[in-house]
Amino acid sequence: MAPLTFVAQKPGRQSEPMADERRIRRRAIVHGRVQGVFFRDSTRERANAHGVAGWVTNRPDGAVEAVLEGPPDAVQRVLRFLETGPPHASVDHVDVTEEQPEGLAGFSVR
Repeated sequence: MAPLTFVAQKPGRQSEPMADERRIRRRAIVHGRVQGVFFRDSTRERANAHGVAGWVTNRPDGAVEAVLEGPPDAVQRVLRFLETGPPHASVDHVDVTEEQPEGLAGFSVR
């Protein structure tokens, strides 16, 4: 994970990370032909490559659910991957919701 960049402030005030270094959290529900096509493992590989923490799991309704935490640009890259998925997937649509980061570390397939 990249080190945080801090903005200089007047003495007595805590410095805050710059906007592009803050962690964000997104929950994505991916609908379509997304189970049985290595979607979860491909998502884990993509998340690890971009330094994104979280998890991915198959849902009983046939969708795939993923929670992603990390720098905004890295999370966006993984979300873009979810829009198409691996070669044998057929993504109909992705529902994304914003959540408060929990400080997750690592990425797992559930």
